[in-house]
Amino acid sequence: MLDLGMVGKVRPGLILSAAYGDQDRALITVVPHTTTLRGSQYEIPVPVSFLRPGAFLVQNIATYPVVRAIRRLGTLNQKQMDIVGDGVLRWLGLHWNAGPAAAR
Repeated sequence: MLDLGMVGKVRPGLILSAAYGDQDRALITVVPHTTTLRGSQYEIPVPVSFLRPGAFLVQNIATYPVVRAIRRLGTLNQKQMDIVGDGVLRWLGLHWNAGPAAAR
């Protein structure tokens, strides 16, 4: 659960950040989750037992101070992370599994 700074709004979100060290800023990058869907290609549905039906909004990734992270609801498995990761990279105009042909 994250406080994303919206008035009275705490919502679930997926933390994408790597661990940071003592010399780094205490920041996390998150993909918020919503149950209010619009049918966008950038709403990535990933069913998990600890969230209500909805989607991760990869079009709304943002970085916040770690103090905005309130509590952990659960963890996504690798396949679920790959689905969200693919959506994030599509939003950024990149490819998730480009393979050797992309290096040419």
